[in-house]
Amino acid sequence: MSDTPIPAAIDETPEKRDFIRQIVRDDLSSGKHHAVKTRFPPEPNGYLHIGHAKSICLNFGIAGEFGGVCNLRFDDTNPAKEDPEYVAAIQDDVRWLGFEWHSLRHASDYFEVYYLAAEKLIRDGKAFVCDLSAEQVREYRGTLTEPGRNSPYRDRSVEENLDLFRRMRAGEFPDGARTLRAKIDMASGNINLRDPALYRIKHVEHQNTGNAWPIYPMYDFAHALGDAVEGITHSLCTLEFEDHRPLYDWCVDNVDLTGHAELLQPVLEKGLPREAAKPRQIEFSRLNINFTVMSKRKLMALVNDGLVDGWDDPRMPTLQGLRRRGYTPSAMRLFVDRVGISKQNSQIDFSVLEGALREDLDSAAPRRMAVVEPLKLVLSNLPEGHEETLTFSNHPKDETFGKRDIPFSRELWIEREDFEEVPPKGFKRLIPGGEVRLRGAGIVRCDEVIKNDAGQIIELRGWLDPESRPGMAGAERKIKGTIHWVSAQHAVPAEIRLYDRLFTVADPDDESEGKSYRDYLNPESRKTVQGYVEPAAAIAAPEQSFQFERTGYFVADRRDHQGDRPVFNRSVTLRDTWAAKG
Repeated sequence: MSDTPIPAAIDETPEKRDFIRQIVRDDLSSGKHHAVKTRFPPEPNGYLHIGHAKSICLNFGIAGEFGGVCNLRFDDTNPAKEDPEYVAAIQDDVRWLGFEWHSLRHASDYFEVYYLAAEKLIRDGKAFVCDLSAEQVREYRGTLTEPGRNSPYRDRSVEENLDLFRRMRAGEFPDGARTLRAKIDMASGNINLRDPALYRIKHVEHQNTGNAWPIYPMYDFAHALGDAVEGITHSLCTLEFEDHRPLYDWCVDNVDLTGHAELLQPVLEKGLPREAAKPRQIEFSRLNINFTVMSKRKLMALVNDGLVDGWDDPRMPTLQGLRRRGYTPSAMRLFVDRVGISKQNSQIDFSVLEGALREDLDSAAPRRMAVVEPLKLVLSNLPEGHEETLTFSNHPKDETFGKRDIPFSRELWIEREDFEEVPPKGFKRLIPGGEVRLRGAGIVRCDEVIKNDAGQIIELRGWLDPESRPGMAGAERKIKGTIHWVSAQHAVPAEIRLYDRLFTVADPDDESEGKSYRDYLNPESRKTVQGYVEPAAAIAAPEQSFQFERTGYFVADRRDHQGDRPVFNRSVTLRDTWAAKG
């Protein structure tokens, strides 16, 4: 990738004043740093979700705002759970959100550096090879109130540790037989410092390095040194890593890449720049949003058990799913801005996310007419075969969107819910003998209701007031209700998918009543209907968004939509339909 810094113009919002940005400003003004370098370090073991969007926007956003750079680094230290499919999706997600990385890196790029660093710790008497099993390690670790006990292998000599570690590297031992552990303090109040593992044996083929390595570094070790190798100035993590920060600093300080250039030789041999520095880890609150689950394990179960239609199901909180639902990069960035950056964990209401999308699409989405649940209306006073063209604005608030022609004919489709034979109190739409305005076409009166043998309404007959047509003297006659329509002769049949929240409760993770998140799945989260859209909507490109007037915001499905077989997903309703339910 280019070494050009991320353009600050990517974020056009006013200057942000959260605590992380203040730390960055102070570091720059004090001369501690002369340039900012961040990174986004996902593990490619699943698809990114909305929580990752906050980290992406923060890391790339800060780099852009302060004229710095941000790397994309894949934490590929656990090859058994990683897949190139996820790697490709993550890159796609980052670019979709509007960001470009300075350099694409992998933890596996530094496997040789990590190994040399581990040998250095052994030589310095700060790491040892341990033969305890995973269960025994847990027994020796102690509890939050009781100190741990030293491993019986903690006092092996440097020579024995080097020999065993090199034999681990050579693949002599089976999985789980030995680990390399840091020698810190088994009595530490922070359990993460009780001689944590730095390396484990795993005879697993790696997507980048093949079978070259039978041992792999642990996350805390690789993450800290990866930041140091790349010269990251500010390592931004979520709050669950706060207790890991002492270990992060221990790894960085005791390996000391800035003082031991020889450890970086493998990096130089790969043609990567030598950028080692001492990074600072800063923690911020995770993005938690109600009416959904964020656990990769639970999301994967939803997919594998067929409870959703894949990782990009529009009901999923994955970035791929949100994109298919019709969420836009600008709406996602607006949402992250509104959530803000703090040290306090909190639950964000789903309506904040939906509100950001409504606000974005209100100004960005052209208007179209579509009928979701059609009922035929025949204008009896127009002649058979009547056709005309009406001109509509593409956006009521922005003339630059231009205009479009919409066909109008004797037979129309209107929304079934816009007619009531026995209207409830306050109903202002079409009723027997009543009048309503057809959007942009005139005022119609309902004269006849036609039913089938089962008593179901199948057609309405009406009279269109010729004096109320556009440009006529009666066009401004006051009528309480206005409804939309499409010409039955010209409308294009469309599959319309009405999506809603995936869960019925705000906290589907709550298992206090013996239930699991599966028990709270919303049976109304997807409803597929056959409707009709005006011709100008049918020819939309995949991922093009519209406001279907009076109905909601919809997007042409990125996978299934075609001009002759349009498929639209409801992105969000015009108003918050869940507020009253709360």
